Amino acid sequence: MAKSVTPSTRKRSTKKPNGGVLDGPNGAQPQVPDAHAVEVSEDDIRIRAYHRYLERGCGDGADFDDWLEAERELKSPRHN
Repeated sequence: MAKSVTPSTRKRSTKKPNGGVLDGPNGAQPQVPDAHAVEVSEDDIRIRAYHRYLERGCGDGADFDDWLEAERELKSPRHN
């Protein structure tokens, strides 16, 4: 009788037809950095968030929103 192969015991191909690696160990996809991701320091975000605060007229209560929007602005591909 033939042994059945379940998805958990089946060997996955780790090579592309052209010889390149398709999967990492155990079939996991390798981590590839996002081409649009930009490294931005906390200081850069802090400064931009402070400028947003000044642009808003120094109103209280939106510091978290200022931080998130500053981070979004600085990490966006069009900012670079």
